[in-house]
Amino acid sequence: MENALPNQRDRILETARELIRRFGGAKTNVVDIAQAMGLSHSAIYRHFRSKAEIFDALAAATMAEEATLAETFVEADGPAAERLAALVLTLHRNKRAKFGNDPEMHALYRRIVEERPDLIVDYARRMTGLIRLILADGVARGEFGPMDLDAAAGAVRDAFTVFVHPAHVEAAAKAGLDQEAALQTLMRIVIGGLAAGSV
Repeated sequence: MENALPNQRDRILETARELIRRFGGAKTNVVDIAQAMGLSHSAIYRHFRSKAEIFDALAAATMAEEATLAETFVEADGPAAERLAALVLTLHRNKRAKFGNDPEMHALYRRIVEERPDLIVDYARRMTGLIRLILADGVARGEFGPMDLDAAAGAVRDAFTVFVHPAHVEAAAKAGLDQEAALQTLMRIVIGGLAAGSV
């Protein structure tokens, strides 16, 4: 059934997301979520042990959405260099838009990023793997020179982290900096190095 109702866990997360957007993370708790859903707080605890676990799940869902978005560039047709550039630029624009249009969720995401390094390690591993797939395709197509794919994927990830990390995106936005031009310049440099087989 295509339009099946979301399960209770998903409903809890969506309700928490709505309350955070209205009142902020600090003012949202398990009792608020339960009341908004017409449930007892014990019903929430059947799915999540704490408010922190709900917030962690929201951050993990955001990371999963970003990884799914990145996968579209891995699977797309076209030159590897163009897909790599589009992947990074899209992630940057996505983070910038979330800061501007969804500040409470951005603040929650940023806090979880700082408090749950294990989630970040998993996210970075997944994104690095996707970058590696694009690089491998570029090598196979003859766009990029021979390289140590693991080292190259890690280096590309590190090079662009400043443009997608929520803290850096927020700082640049508050300072009125347009990071996109700098990102595109860096991308040209990185792709030039990959094409030359410099890794």
